[in-house]
Amino acid sequence: MQKVTAVVGRNGSGKTRYIDQLRKTLASDRVRYMAFTDSYGVNVDGQYYLQLRWNQHDIDHETPTVGELLERAYHLAGDDTDERRQLQKHLYRLFHMEEFLDKYIITLSSGELRKFQLTKTLFSNPRLLIMDNPFIGLDAETRDQLKELLRMLSEERDMEIMLVLSKTDDIPDFVDKIIEISDDAESAEYPTPSDYYAHQQPVPPHVLSDEKRQAILDLPYHDNDYDCQRVVEMKGVSIRYGERTILKDLDWTVMNGERWALSGQNGSGKSTLLSLVCADNPQSYACDITLFDRPRGSGESIWDIKKHIGYVSPEMHRSYKRDLPAIRIVASGLMDSIGLYAVPNEQDYDKCRWWLDIFGIGHLAERRFLQLSSGEQRLILLARAFVKDPQLLILDEPLHGLDLWNRRLAKDVIETFCQRRNKTMVMVTHYETELPKGITNKLFLARNL
Repeated sequence: MQKVTAVVGRNGSGKTRYIDQLRKTLASDRVRYMAFTDSYGVNVDGQYYLQLRWNQHDIDHETPTVGELLERAYHLAGDDTDERRQLQKHLYRLFHMEEFLDKYIITLSSGELRKFQLTKTLFSNPRLLIMDNPFIGLDAETRDQLKELLRMLSEERDMEIMLVLSKTDDIPDFVDKIIEISDDAESAEYPTPSDYYAHQQPVPPHVLSDEKRQAILDLPYHDNDYDCQRVVEMKGVSIRYGERTILKDLDWTVMNGERWALSGQNGSGKSTLLSLVCADNPQSYACDITLFDRPRGSGESIWDIKKHIGYVSPEMHRSYKRDLPAIRIVASGLMDSIGLYAVPNEQDYDKCRWWLDIFGIGHLAERRFLQLSSGEQRLILLARAFVKDPQLLILDEPLHGLDLWNRRLAKDVIETFCQRRNKTMVMVTHYETELPKGITNKLFLARNL
C-alpha cells in the first residue's frame, strides 16, 4: 500500500487545482489539508496589517495564546488518551513548542507559525494528511526532524500522507509515489524519487538571458541615490517583549555595497532585526540605530527611510489580501504601501511591466493577485521589491514557494542587481543553496532562551 505521495510541478502548473479536486472527490472529515498560506499563521481576529507583529500594544489581550489554541485544538480533535498525549508531548518536544506556548499567535515568526500549524493539524489524526510545502520556513534541524516524524507516522499509523512540493529537492526518500502536474500535458507518475529525478532536465547554471542581465546592469542611476558609507549601524540594540528577550546587546554594521547572509534558528530574531531597519518596529526609536548615515530620530520620516529600501518577507506576503491586478501590486512598491493610495502614471506602469518581464511573469500583469498560485504571488512581490531600484535590498526568505527554475531565475536577478553601484543587500534563508553568489558577510543569530 502506498502511504506517502509527493505532488510536484512548476509554479502555476495546477498543483492547487489538483488538490482541490481531490478534496472535493474525497469529501471526508478524516482528510486534513495544510496550505502554503498557513505558514503565515492564523488571522485570529480578522484584523492584520504588516507591522502588527511588532506593535504588540495593538493586540487585544483577550486573544488566546499559542498554548491555549493548541490545547483547544487537541480536545476538539478527539478523546484524551495516553496515545494522543504521547503524540502531543512528542510534537511539543520536536518543535520546541514550550518556548513559545505563552506567545500570541500574531507575534510568532514564520517558522514558529508553521510549527504551530503542523502541530495543530497532526492533533486531528487524519486518515489522509495533505501538506502544501511543509518544509518551507523551517530551519535545517527542524526540517530533518519533520521528515523523520512523517516517516514514523506513515509506518506506524493508519495514515496516508500527500506532500505538495515546489522545491523538488525536498522530496523525502521514503516517498512511495510522485505525481508531476504539468500545465501543458497530462500528469505523470513515478514510483520513486530516483525515477522522477532520472526523467528531469537539470536546471541550467543561469536562466536569466544575457539580454535581460545586461538591461539590469544598464539601468540608469538617479540624482537622489544615497552615496552613504554606513547603510546600517546598530550599537547595543536590545529588543524585549514582556519577559522575552528577542535581541540582546547587538552590534551590527552594514557598509555600502556589502551583501549579508542573515541566519539563525526559527524564533532567533532575524525578522525582528530587519523590522528595525525597515522602520516597521516602534522599538527602533529607543535604540541606537543609524540608517544611511543618519541616526534614527534625527528628523527623518518612515517614508524617508523606506524610499531607499526594497523589501519582501513572509509578513508582507501574509498582509497582501487585496485582490488587485498583479501590476498594481508591483506599483505599490513605488509608494511603499501595501494597498495603493495613488494612481500610478504610465511611466510607472512601464517600470512595473519591465520588472514583471525580468521575472518571467509579464503575462500575469492583469491577473488578480489572489487568483494566482503562491509561487506566482512571490515572484510578483519580488518584482515589487526591485521596481524602485532601491539602494538596500531586504530579502527575508524571498524564494519561498518557488520551483527550482524560478529560484535560479530569482538568484540570477539578485546577483546581477547587486553588481551595480551603491547596492547593498541583506538576505535571510534557511537553505544555504539559496544564497546568491557574492555574499561578503554573514551574521548568525542565536535564539535567546
